Parts: sequence; structure tokens; C-alpha cells
Amino acid sequence: MNDVRVQSEDFDLSAEVAALRAGNPRVGAVVSFVGTVRDMNEGDQVAAMELEHYPGMTEQALRDVVARAELRWPLLGALVIHRVGPLRPMDQIVLVACAAAHRGEAFAACEYIIDYLKTEAPFWKKEQTPAGARWVDARVTDETALKKWTAA
Repeated sequence: MNDVRVQSEDFDLSAEVAALRAGNPRVGAVVSFVGTVRDMNEGDQVAAMELEHYPGMTEQALRDVVARAELRWPLLGALVIHRVGPLRPMDQIVLVACAAAHRGEAFAACEYIIDYLKTEAPFWKKEQTPAGARWVDARVTDETALKKWTAA
């Protein structure tokens, strides 16, 4: 099962992981990553975050990165859920989950997908801070993480 969703609604991690592995006895490992809104960024308080995207284009970009992961690792399923709209600190933003026969493939594919998502997916984040609203750029550390996949 592969699934990509962009939605404003929250998600239930337990239910999503259960659905990913349901009925497939070949699954030996499921690795998941949940990203959440922090209350601090670059030394400033963050009261809220707004995520924007291009409908259709965003989902296709996420499907493409999942397809590339499947070419590199023998996945038995992958799930990407990314939220958009207004979010507050501690809200869940993103879920990436990968199922495989073995943990190594599941870990690598999950990390690969989130690294690409953080740098290349067409999302725009705007934080509300005491100094006003500001757009958030990709971090240098995210760009560095992505380079290991292009070098491999």
C-alpha cells in the first residue's frame, strides 16, 4: 500500500501505521517519522505556523519521491501525510512511514523521503513570531542531509 495525502486534518499515528501493515505478513519492520511544530525557531518564539501548497502539484511531488524510494529499496508500503493550513506548537505536521521486510530498508527509505520532502516538496511555511510573520527557508542541515542521497 502506498498513500500520499495533503490535508488540514490531524492524523492518528497508531491507526495509520496499523493500516500500512494490515494484512501483509511479509512486513518485518515499519519505521515512522512524525514532525511537529516547535515553539521556538532560530531563537524566536513561534506562536503559530501556516503551511501553504499548490494542490495537485504537491501530491505529485510526494508521489514522485515515494516512487524514487521504491526504486532504491524493496518497500512493502509507504505513507506520507502532510498537513497544511494553520498549526500551533505541538501540532503534528507530517508523517512518513515505510514498511519493508527488514529494518534497514525501512529506516533508509523513511529518512530518504523526509530529506527530500524537507527540501524539495512545494510547501511554504510562514511562522508567527513576536516580531511578526516570516517565511521559513529550508535549513542548511536539511540541504546537507539531502546531499548524501545524491552522492550515493
